[in-house]
Amino acid sequence: MNVRPLHDRVLLRRLEQDEVVKGGIIIPDTAKEKPQEAEVIAVGPGKLDDNGKRMPIDVKKGDRVLIGKYSGNDIKMDDEEFLIVREDEILCVIEKKK
Repeated sequence: MNVRPLHDRVLLRRLEQDEVVKGGIIIPDTAKEKPQEAEVIAVGPGKLDDNGKRMPIDVKKGDRVLIGKYSGNDIKMDDEEFLIVREDEILCVIEKKK
């Protein structure tokens, strides 16, 4: 399925966290919080400013980002869960060290 978000919206796939913490304790699924780290799957064209000029989005497909715990709307397509957020709900882009 091909999805194209509108305006300044971004389609994300949450990245699962490790089930074991540093102390070796295994966290059951019922006690886990939703992961705040996600991968960008698709990006809209950007929103229009007051003059009708399109403002580009700072993230691109494949970026790893951090989002707020309660950001966006959860959706399910083809038995897979995704999240749609506005660009301003993305807190930061995670870049790899060089």
